[in-house]
Amino acid sequence: MRKFFMVALNMAIMLGAASMAFAAEPLNSDSLGLTCLAAALGIGIAAFGCGIGMGVGLKGACEGVARNPEVSGKITGTMILAFAFIESLAIYALVISFILLYANPYV
Repeated sequence: MRKFFMVALNMAIMLGAASMAFAAEPLNSDSLGLTCLAAALGIGIAAFGCGIGMGVGLKGACEGVARNPEVSGKITGTMILAFAFIESLAIYALVISFILLYANPYV
């Protein structure tokens, strides 16, 4: 039940943010600071989430190796692959932040 509540809450927040983005007024000098804030918050939240995901993955890998040291090679390979996928999400957020900054450059 808690997972469903968290998913529903996240969906509501994302839909609310999307509606605000589509209802935005044309760009003017007042909205330039908001673009910088959006880019900074986007990469900050992405880095925070990816850091938590990597920490949880590392915790699981350490526990797996501690319980069964014979499969440490397989666990390490899988962990490195998972870290690459998680890090790609942070890179996507960085690219989107750069797109926001270059689409609406400073005056």
